[in-house]
Amino acid sequence: MGDDSEWMKLPIDQKCEHKVWKARLNGYEEAVKLFQRIEDEKNPEWGKYLGLIKKFVTDSNAVAQLKGLEAALAYVENAHVASRTTGEVVSGVVSKVYNQPKPRAKELGIEICLMYIEIEKGDVVQEELIKGLDNKNPKIVVTCVETIRKALSEFGSKIISLKPVVKVLPKLFESREKAVRDEAKLLAVEIYKWIRDALRPPLQQINSVQLKELEEEWVKLPTTAPKQSRFLRSQQDLRAKFEQQQAAGGDEVDGDDEEESVPQVDPYELLEAVEILSKMPKDFYEKIEAKKWQERKEALEAIEGLTKNPKIENGDYGDLVRALKKVIGKDANVMLVTLAAKCIAGLAAGLRKKFGTYAGHVVPTILEKFKEKKPQVVQALQEAIDAVFLSTTFQNISEDILSVMDNKNPSIKQQTSLFLARSFRHCTPSTLPKSVLKPFCVAFLKQVNDSAPEVRDAAFEALGTAMKVVGEKAVNPFLTDLDKLKLDKVKECADKVELAPPKPSGPPRKAPASKSAGPPKKGKPAAAAGGKAKKGPEVKEVAETELSLEVCEERSAAVLPASCMQMLDSANWKERLASMEEFQRAVEQMDKSDMPCQALVRMLAKKPGWKETNFQVMQMKLHIVGLIAQKGSFSKTSAFVVLDGLVDKVGDVKCGVKAKEALTAIGEACSLPWTAEQVVSMAFSQKNPKNQAETLNWLSNAMKEFGFAGINVKGFINNVKTALGATNPAVRTAAITLLGVMYLYMGAPLRMFFEDEKPALLAQIDAEFEKMQGQSPPAPIRGSTKKAAEDEGEEGEEQDEDEGGAGDIMDLLPRTDISDKITSEIVSKIGDKNWKIRKEGLDEVSALISEAKFIQPNIGELPNALKGRLGDSNKILVQQTLSILQQIATAMGPALKQHVKNMGFPIITVLGDSKNTVRAAAMTTLNSWVEQTGMKEWLEGEDLSEELKRENPFLRQELLGWLAEKLPALRTASPDLMFCVPYLYACLEDRNGDVRKKSQDALPMFMMHLGYEKMCKATGKLKPASKDQVVGMLEKARAIMPAKPAAPAKAGPPKAAAGASSARAANGPAKTQSVVEDSGGFEAKPEPKRAKPGAAKGKAGVGKKTPVKTSAKDDEDKSGPIFIVVPNGKEQRIKEEKALKILKWNFMTPRDEYVEQLKTQMSACLAKWLQDELFHFDFQRHVKAIGVMIERMEDEMEGTMSCLDLILKWFTLRFFDTNTSVLMKVLEYLKLLFSMLSRENYHLNEYEATSFVPYLILKVGESKDVVRKDVRTILGMLCKVYPASKVFPFLMEGTKSKNSKQRAECLEELGCLIESYGMNVCQPTPAKSLKEIAVHIGDRDTAVRNAALNTVVAVYNVCGDQVFKLIGNLSEKDMSMLEERIKRSAKKAPAAPAKQAEEKTQRAQPGNHNGGQARRPPQDEVPTKLKIMYRTYRIQARAQNAHAEQSSPSVPKEFQLDLDMIENDHTRVSELPDLVQHKLDELLEPVTIPEPKIRAVSPHFDDLHNSTASTINFVISQVASGDINTSIQALAQIDEVLRQEDKAEAMSGHIDQFLIATLMQLRLIYNTHMADDRLDKSEIFKLYSCIIGNMLSLFSMESLAREASMGVLKDLMHGLITLMLDSRVEDIEDGQQLIRSVNLLVVRVLEKSDQTNILSALLVLLQDSLISTAGSPKFSELVMKCLWRMIRFLPETINSINLDRILLDVHNFMKVFPKEKLKQLKSDVPHRTLKTLLHTLCKLRGAKILDHLSMIENRNESELETHLRRVVKHSSDFSITKSDKGTEKGAMRTDEKISKAKVSDILSEIFKKIGSKENTKEGLTELYEYKQKYSDADIEPFLRNASQFFQSYVERGLRMIESEREGKGRIQPPNTGIPQHGTDSTAYMPNPSNAPLGNNGEDIKPAVYYERLKILRQRHGLENNSKMQQQQQQQDDRPPLTSLLSKPSVASSTDMLHSKLSQLKESREHYREEQSHSHSPTAPPPPPPTLTT
Repeated sequence: MGDDSEWMKLPIDQKCEHKVWKARLNGYEEAVKLFQRIEDEKNPEWGKYLGLIKKFVTDSNAVAQLKGLEAALAYVENAHVASRTTGEVVSGVVSKVYNQPKPRAKELGIEICLMYIEIEKGDVVQEELIKGLDNKNPKIVVTCVETIRKALSEFGSKIISLKPVVKVLPKLFESREKAVRDEAKLLAVEIYKWIRDALRPPLQQINSVQLKELEEEWVKLPTTAPKQSRFLRSQQDLRAKFEQQQAAGGDEVDGDDEEESVPQVDPYELLEAVEILSKMPKDFYEKIEAKKWQERKEALEAIEGLTKNPKIENGDYGDLVRALKKVIGKDANVMLVTLAAKCIAGLAAGLRKKFGTYAGHVVPTILEKFKEKKPQVVQALQEAIDAVFLSTTFQNISEDILSVMDNKNPSIKQQTSLFLARSFRHCTPSTLPKSVLKPFCVAFLKQVNDSAPEVRDAAFEALGTAMKVVGEKAVNPFLTDLDKLKLDKVKECADKVELAPPKPSGPPRKAPASKSAGPPKKGKPAAAAGGKAKKGPEVKEVAETELSLEVCEERSAAVLPASCMQMLDSANWKERLASMEEFQRAVEQMDKSDMPCQALVRMLAKKPGWKETNFQVMQMKLHIVGLIAQKGSFSKTSAFVVLDGLVDKVGDVKCGVKAKEALTAIGEACSLPWTAEQVVSMAFSQKNPKNQAETLNWLSNAMKEFGFAGINVKGFINNVKTALGATNPAVRTAAITLLGVMYLYMGAPLRMFFEDEKPALLAQIDAEFEKMQGQSPPAPIRGSTKKAAEDEGEEGEEQDEDEGGAGDIMDLLPRTDISDKITSEIVSKIGDKNWKIRKEGLDEVSALISEAKFIQPNIGELPNALKGRLGDSNKILVQQTLSILQQIATAMGPALKQHVKNMGFPIITVLGDSKNTVRAAAMTTLNSWVEQTGMKEWLEGEDLSEELKRENPFLRQELLGWLAEKLPALRTASPDLMFCVPYLYACLEDRNGDVRKKSQDALPMFMMHLGYEKMCKATGKLKPASKDQVVGMLEKARAIMPAKPAAPAKAGPPKAAAGASSARAANGPAKTQSVVEDSGGFEAKPEPKRAKPGAAKGKAGVGKKTPVKTSAKDDEDKSGPIFIVVPNGKEQRIKEEKALKILKWNFMTPRDEYVEQLKTQMSACLAKWLQDELFHFDFQRHVKAIGVMIERMEDEMEGTMSCLDLILKWFTLRFFDTNTSVLMKVLEYLKLLFSMLSRENYHLNEYEATSFVPYLILKVGESKDVVRKDVRTILGMLCKVYPASKVFPFLMEGTKSKNSKQRAECLEELGCLIESYGMNVCQPTPAKSLKEIAVHIGDRDTAVRNAALNTVVAVYNVCGDQVFKLIGNLSEKDMSMLEERIKRSAKKAPAAPAKQAEEKTQRAQPGNHNGGQARRPPQDEVPTKLKIMYRTYRIQARAQNAHAEQSSPSVPKEFQLDLDMIENDHTRVSELPDLVQHKLDELLEPVTIPEPKIRAVSPHFDDLHNSTASTINFVISQVASGDINTSIQALAQIDEVLRQEDKAEAMSGHIDQFLIATLMQLRLIYNTHMADDRLDKSEIFKLYSCIIGNMLSLFSMESLAREASMGVLKDLMHGLITLMLDSRVEDIEDGQQLIRSVNLLVVRVLEKSDQTNILSALLVLLQDSLISTAGSPKFSELVMKCLWRMIRFLPETINSINLDRILLDVHNFMKVFPKEKLKQLKSDVPHRTLKTLLHTLCKLRGAKILDHLSMIENRNESELETHLRRVVKHSSDFSITKSDKGTEKGAMRTDEKISKAKVSDILSEIFKKIGSKENTKEGLTELYEYKQKYSDADIEPFLRNASQFFQSYVERGLRMIESEREGKGRIQPPNTGIPQHGTDSTAYMPNPSNAPLGNNGEDIKPAVYYERLKILRQRHGLENNSKMQQQQQQQDDRPPLTSLLSKPSVASSTDMLHSKLSQLKESREHYREEQSHSHSPTAPPPPPPTLTT
């Protein structure tokens, strides 16, 4: 017992491995309970038992083992980590449990195995069980078989792989143990249930008695397919479905699942492949050539025996197939032909798809041999060709079949048709596309008229089969020429046909192959030409009989007026003209069906016909011809009547245009190819050079309009050559132009026709081709090509993406048959032992191909000879062979496809060569082949996987890299790509790092086509360790997997899309304006993002330019987007770089690994073709790529931004290039890019900036001025998307460069930053930065010295003498230079502050390309710069994106329009300058500045203030100027300040002033400018847009917007609504656009203004509008809509609203409009609006709303109180001073404790004290005590609008007081001096306009200011309501300070402030006297942007 008690105390896991069996038993029992109790499958407890589970099942004690098995089962069922134990536990179960005598142990063992299968580990379990079948203990074998049987029975054949089981089944039947044989029999029966007859072939070898027994058992089985009854964890949806079926009775629900459960196993897959090549007789090839037929027969019989194997191992069967082919083709002994055919059939059936390589060689021979009539030969040949067909596709053999269908021998024709009929039965509509069927149908149509009845019958049968397969509708278009009798016969045959079921037992290779199949190899061009040129209809039209003149006259008389007919041939030209006019009218009114075209054109040709001498009559005549061709059914017969005359007139000066129009119309009616051929031959049969030249010119244009489809190149070439040799230069020029157009479509092959021309002429042709280089042919807009495009819509899916225009054109070229020149002598030379002779043979072949230029696909024995040389030991010969293969690719064109298998794949093998040059040559050759063949042929079958199987690291890395490049461009890929996946996984773990990298790159591309699920499933066969690793990589690949490219754009759809998008854009303005009518108010709901007018144009453009390249591959690639938006792609890249998973972008010069890394990252985000261009070795390709990126930038903004980091990285690589043209293009793109980013409010992140800015700064030191200027411009623009303070350190780093130009430019740029942004940009500290800058004053280089001096002077201008302390100790020489420079700059300083503001406005505008100089433009340049600033496109961009505008934190000037033509309007000049002068004189009066108490500041501090305030006042005064230019310039300067958040603070305190000036300008425009007819309305429009843009910028910043007072807001809303209702605005161009912008502005004003003020303003405005009888009812309606919007958002805004004021306004409204009076109004909306407002307020505040009536004097008389009491009738206590129990959270909490007025007074007084220098401490103490007294008092409303700085100052002060009182001692806050700056700033604000910022209404300054404002308003005729009350309230709501200096000043340290204290005291009085002027002797007053120091 002592021992027991010892182990009883142990934890469960230790008990389980205790040496005492009882302890283990107890442990297992407790483990079972524990495992069933743990609910979380991811509980860490499971991990403890990971290593113990095997011991559970292999316990040596039988009793304990039984309990251990139960515990193991519970563990496997519940633990998520159980899958890791599969291999060891199942192995333990097999070896230690299955041999146990206890049945319970076996049951548990089997259940554990099944449970592992359920948790997705079936493959491992199966592997262990099959290993167990080799165990010597029969008990174990029997139980393993039983487990497999149960697993199959429950999980089904989809989960349990049957191939390995079937493989071992025969061995089990041979066991000596009866129990094993019996269990095997049961297993065989179970397998048969699932796969039926597929099991028979593998079991043919077992004992016949056993087989018979099995057959008997199989017969007894039910015919219904079995169903899976147990499901994997991932199949829970199937499980639920199964359980439902069981519950429902299980019988009725067989529909869907039956298909799933039907056995789809191919017996072929279950067989083991037999290797037969080694078993062939060694003397086979000698015997097969023997003269005695018996010897040949012996050889064939040996092969026949081998080919009977149902599955044959893949290998090189080329020689064997050639030998058999020779026997079939040439042996006279029919018995041997039969044997050879059987061998071929056996080979094809055994190899299946792998035989496809040889199919092309044997098909023509077998078809030719059908001339034999002996039945046994014919039957053998039929079997052979049927088997061969199943190994290939129609596309690969259609050319060979079509060539024998014209054979004279009827047997061949009959058997070929029958073969096609049999083959069609295996097809489906998708595998038998129109493109394949059409050429066959054409051949069948000839055969149905054949003299031999058997040929006719076979053709009918084939047509009938085709009709059955694809349907009558699809075949009928090809059978239009069949009469009804024959058509009925075809239908009869179709009814008899029985299609072959898609049996898995047959070779199922056809379907997958054909699914992705494209058009036929050589048959396609014919089909395409036919399809595109509408051959069907034309055939009928050509057949139109020629009518006699009498018949024509008779028909014409029926449709033409009699007078017209009479005067047609009149001698008087006027009568003929009148006749023509009548003729034209008649034709225009005729219907197509009634128009006798031939008769009419014959009438036109009637005397004088085409010899007409009067040009007017002739022009009419030609016009009518065009009309008839367009409107009628115009046949070629009619065309012949007129063409001669048209060609004769085409060169006529007066009639030529009409003649060309008529020719174009005929081209559209009769197809361009036919018309062009006739016209050109007629023109060149004449001698008139003018006609010849104009004909060629017409043809050039026609080709562009109609496209190139069907053009007979050969027909033109001779005439073009004639034209090129003409003496007349116009003819030669026209011919060269035509060649240029043809080059667009044909590309380089066209030149081959003219290589024999004279060098001078050839140079001209080349020059023309050079012009066309890189251009895309336009999309056809006329003729049949358009219709063809529509037809192709259906065929689009069938077309292979790699096959396209190129195929058509290449096949038009004349091709030479060189097969007879490939003699056996050349072939033997190529195979000679002596390498020199081999080289000689290769040279001869190369010469042959060069001479032929274009060759036919038949090249005899050459493929095998060249294939041998690819493995040559002499690498020079290998390279020569590769270059010959490249030649062949170019010369053979698309027909090269048939040689891919035998010549193409050996090229891939060469990629494994150890020499880099050989591999490079092989890759070039491979790519040249793929250009011609497309990728489909390369991906089909197992050839590619066989190559990948070779364990050659070079081959693997090259091949995987190539696949990673090619796969993303494909729309579809063959499912056979799956064969490569196991080898791809092997490569992921390859020893070679490059192989691993390339395989990782290829992984997402494979997944793109195969899908994640399939690839995951394929990991099942990997070892567990490998599997985990590979699955992790798959997850990563899944995240970056590119989307499949879209289908290539056809000619038609892009146009339609373009039209649609432009239509959308056109509707845009109307839609957005109509939002105003919406009851919700002004909430703009813009169009979808891309529907902006600019984008619409862009898209339309793109649509029209859809490339119709020489290969459809290009077309497909380039039609889609160039940037692919990968969700979270950029974030993923940032994470990877942070985690150091990839290289950090940091280098002196870019190394290859950086380029490769970027290439890899870009592959997922960029279109494949663009990436190829970007990483091409040719710089011209880079220029072209950047050009495309520029074109698409606007259309693909989102894509550009998502890939911005990669784009910028690529540009950094270009900075290291030496080519100037690339660099200039790069800079052009970057300027546009940063302009766009700034416009879109994009901000660069650190990752993007650090990988780009340092490299950009390198280029600032470029030797070329133009580059430096551009880089400086870009740096200026960069500061708009990336903080200037962060750009500063990069520039500082740039000053350390060895390049003196770079140092100088960086220093200049630093100076500009300090000028523009103040000292805050100096990072890390001003002192440190300036010390480093000052070092450069002593630089050896003059430019650097000057730049350093200028920068320090710029600092001096900002912070005065402070600079001398900041720069530290300088040498005497350097200091004297600096002082001299400062003095000099003082003399040059400009007097006018406005000038500076203007200069600042210009800082690197998007369109400004002048770099450094742009920063300081002369005065007269300003308007030009402004034009650039306010470009129209910015409005277009923003108008559609109103939604984005609403959400953005700040609005750039997107609504300010182009000011290009704004000029003078002096109508009000006399009146308004008074205002300007008035403001200058009165607003700049001195104000007493109290002495500071705590800290001193820089003596330049006041300086800064005074100059800023006066500058702003001056500029604001100019806004109201009567001169448009002056107003615009002022608006531009203010906008520059408003646009940047860190500078906008300078406007604080000037908002009302600015809005009043703006309103005056709006009234001026409304009353004066709009009425002035002399003024250009577009100028007014531009001024309007400037104003609106400014106000949008202002109202995007809440802190500034909330400063607008109620009275000003009322006037503003009045002005804006009046503008929206101004009908004159709509008449201006883009007036709708303007109204939409105003709409947006109104929404912004309502959102951002102080909610009390705007609500109050709207109520007063509504009251005024209802009183005014002259006002428009629409005006009141819009005001109410604004109110409704405000009401809708009251729940969010109520806490920030002063309800007392609002209720006072409502009270006043109800006094003017009592309830009765309101009801008398025409509309009841005002009454409803008011009621809704009050109900909403009551709903939100409840009874407490009655506490807010404190401002109403006679409350008892107020109709409002009565109404409110009625609404809150449940309330009983109406006391005004209700106490607040702390339930409200809003800003009015303290107002409900004590009366409103009292709170306002107390807090205003306190904050006034805090805001003054003398009493700040006292104020803070009072505020602290007040908060102590009223603990829930809320001071938030008083702080909300204050600067962040002031808020933090107050909070810190309160904390300090608290800590002092608690005795913790004074805590010194950081930067003690700073708060004082912030708090003091208002105290010495020089400008009274800042006074309203104070809190106390009794303060004299605001009152004085208000009085002045009143006077100004009266002078200028503006309405003047009493606003003192609102002003008071405004001040109550506003915090005490909005300091211009919201950030620490330069001298931010305590020491610096101490040192300046004495200076400040001495100079204070001096500054007071001259506040309004700048005192700096050396610098002009800084403009607003520099204030935020």
